[in-house]
Amino acid sequence: MRVVLDTNVLCSALMTPGGLPDQLYLAWRDRFFTLVTSEEQLEEFRQVTRHPRVKQRIDPAAAGTLYNELHHPAVVLRNLPELDVSPDAGDNFLLAMAQAGKADFLVSGDKRHVLSLKTFGTTQIVTARRMLEKLGRR
Repeated sequence: MRVVLDTNVLCSALMTPGGLPDQLYLAWRDRFFTLVTSEEQLEEFRQVTRHPRVKQRIDPAAAGTLYNELHHPAVVLRNLPELDVSPDAGDNFLLAMAQAGKADFLVSGDKRHVLSLKTFGTTQIVTARRMLEKLGRR
């Protein structure tokens, strides 16, 4: 099963140890699914985790570890297709990752934009809770 985790899910995993996003991150590390990411997401993650408001809520070493882990064994996509689908243009790269990476699921906490789409092509768009249920981890 191939899964895209929204950057907000990755950051939430760092901010709330033991929370649903963290449980999902640990499920990936335990090889319950294949993570699909991209150079664009890696850059976004790097920038977000260095933002002063976020930086004060996370351990920099944990952010560095997660960033390094995203390079391997995750599938890192390059040259994403250009899409104009999401109500928030900043989220289009997530949908492009789902499409190019043939993701079964895209997991997000963005109720207003990403989750409201529900599906994109053959990709189901779900919450961390729903993804954990699908994995049999809840």
